[in-house]
Amino acid sequence: MSDIKQPIVTTGAPEAVGAYSQAIRSGEWLFLSGQIGLDPANVQLVSGGVAVQTAQIMKNIAGVLAEAGGDFSNLVKVTIYLVDIADFSGVDAVYASYLAPPFPARATVGVAALPKGALVEIECIARIF
Repeated sequence: MSDIKQPIVTTGAPEAVGAYSQAIRSGEWLFLSGQIGLDPANVQLVSGGVAVQTAQIMKNIAGVLAEAGGDFSNLVKVTIYLVDIADFSGVDAVYASYLAPPFPARATVGVAALPKGALVEIECIARIF
C-alpha cells in the first residue's frame, strides 16, 4: 500500500459497512470517515437518544485515532451532522467532555436523515506526527 494513502482499520470502531475505510492516513494527515452511534461489537445503533449516540461516536473516534497513534488532541477539524438542530446543545456537551482546549475547528450541519436512523454523525480530520 502506498504511503500516500494508508487505510486505518481497528476493532475499536464499527467495521466499514460499505465502500469506505474507517480512516485514511496520508502522511501526517488522518481523514476519519463519518461515525454514527454504532456499537463495534454488534454494529447496531445504540439506543437511548442523541447523547448516548454521541458518546458512542466519540468512543469510536477514539478507537480510530488510537489505531493511528493519536488521540483527541490531534483533531484539527470536525463536522457534526444533526437530524434535529435542536439537539445541538446536548451533542455539544457530550462532545466537549472528550476534548480539551484548544478545541478543533468545527462545523455543525442540520440534515434530513442519516444512515440507520441515526440522530448524529461526526467526521474528523486529524494531524498525527
